[in-house]
Amino acid sequence: MKRTILTSIMVVIITQLALSQRFAYVDTEYILNKLPSYQTALTKLDGFSKTWQKEIEDKFAEVERKYKEFQNEKVLLSEDMKKAREEEIVQLEKASKDLKKKYFGVDGELFKKREELVKPIQEEIYNAIKQLAAEGNYAMIFDVAAGATLLYTDEKYDVSDDVLKKINL
Repeated sequence: MKRTILTSIMVVIITQLALSQRFAYVDTEYILNKLPSYQTALTKLDGFSKTWQKEIEDKFAEVERKYKEFQNEKVLLSEDMKKAREEEIVQLEKASKDLKKKYFGVDGELFKKREELVKPIQEEIYNAIKQLAAEGNYAMIFDVAAGATLLYTDEKYDVSDDVLKKINL
């Protein structure tokens, strides 16, 4: 008898715990697009990118110009002068590639600027989601923009606008 009562109580408690877990989702892409600070950061990043791209294009144009000059003057140059010019062109090309890597490489300046400008915004969103999860007693909040495969979502579980309110928009 005691076993039956104890088992029944355990079943009720486990059922309550399972039913009390709440789930929600956010669309961080939607949230980011609503934030003026994110748009400003993207504009700044675009400016840096265009400036650096122009600098790199100018360097490669110089390499191309030097190569064409070399091709035109090649017959008039001695072997030593040819080697020196070829070496100069190779060095210019290497410097151009290094500059491209410096700006747009894996740990390049663009990556660092993106981290500097966008990371604080992402942390603000994360903190708002974390606070909302604690207040709303959510067990999980999914991000539909991050590639989480959710086959169906009901809009009543979308808390993206609540996150925006937490960020004070």
